[in-house]
Amino acid sequence: MPHDHSDHPHALLPPDPALRVKALETILTRKGLIDPAALDEIIDTYRTKVGPQNGARVVARAWSDPAFKAALLADADPVLSELGYYGRQGEHMVVVENTPEQHNMVVCTLCSCYPWPLLGIPPGWYKSDAYRARAVRAPRAVLSEFGVTLPEGTRVRVWDSTAEVRYLVLPMRPEGSEGLDEDALAALVTRDSMVGTGLPKTPEAP
Repeated sequence: MPHDHSDHPHALLPPDPALRVKALETILTRKGLIDPAALDEIIDTYRTKVGPQNGARVVARAWSDPAFKAALLADADPVLSELGYYGRQGEHMVVVENTPEQHNMVVCTLCSCYPWPLLGIPPGWYKSDAYRARAVRAPRAVLSEFGVTLPEGTRVRVWDSTAEVRYLVLPMRPEGSEGLDEDALAALVTRDSMVGTGLPKTPEAP
């Protein structure tokens, strides 16, 4: 059969995944199909420039600066753009605030729309069929599987992220975080808390 022939390119690649990637990169570079410098820039972007640390900084500032929080909730795009958090998968942002009365949760029911500049690449569970279907039908059950149990009086609102609008959850500031600076506050913010499937960490007792 054709796929059994040993002279096919994939048969020449090493078995180790990292080596296979490097070999493919070398082949594509030699063929002039990719620019190694551009590839290095893309890798550096997703290693150091985008990710949940950005969203955590936004949340921490909102917790400590009422004027910033009000502007963020009123119209997030210009506020986030001024901070440098924009670009692919970062357009049309809306920030929704958790309160004692309402807990917000984000899902993309059609695919996996996600605010990459603020949260990085979406985790596997966010893209899964199970999460995408069950988050809408049984949000409290899904939250419980993430270890989140809400008071009976707190309603859950599920927001459907799309290419036209993406959401970031502003979690409630945890008790005991009074007096912490923005860096310390940002350290309490988890990726899942900004999707609504988790809560911020509690400050450690002195």
